[in-house]
Amino acid sequence: MTAQAPIKPTFHHFNLKTTRLQELIDWYSIVVGAEVTFQDATGAWLTNDAANHRIALLAFPGFVDDPDKETRTGMHHSAFEYEGFAELNSSYERLRDEGIEPEICIDHGMTLSYYYKDPDGNFVELQIDNFATPDEATEYMHGPEYGTNPVGVSFVPELMREALAGGTPVSEITTHTWALSTSPDLPDPMVALTS
Repeated sequence: MTAQAPIKPTFHHFNLKTTRLQELIDWYSIVVGAEVTFQDATGAWLTNDAANHRIALLAFPGFVDDPDKETRTGMHHSAFEYEGFAELNSSYERLRDEGIEPEICIDHGMTLSYYYKDPDGNFVELQIDNFATPDEATEYMHGPEYGTNPVGVSFVPELMREALAGGTPVSEITTHTWALSTSPDLPDPMVALTS
């Protein structure tokens, strides 16, 4: 018998169970521009592109919130990627003005990531790739900087926004060096991502 290589499907959607159906619909609408394709009393299916749904929300009777959710295993976060820093920064400013602030921002090296929490406490990562090509990002992950710090470095998003407005090039502000020099006293990102 010959081993057959796996067919690699494209990721299509994620599904969340909730007791806060309308709150999650409203939040994902604001944060990633999701629109409801279908909704009833037990769930909703939303999309922010041409697919019929990218986010599925189930609200079956009998669901209860888990007070120990933060320490349970399961999905840690979902992620959405922008074309470049201008889009990510613009979204940060729009969400900030809506009263939605990131829980933590991390320069992972290969990505620059803003982590938000939805009303159920699920992390949602809004990110950009720091490299021009996927191959360059993968090469970075095989290098020494990533090997010694695979989680990355925290930074203050408002300082990044101000630096960009002041003329600092994106290529400079999307580095560990910039993050460490402007935000040296932030907590370890590993702590923030696990609480």
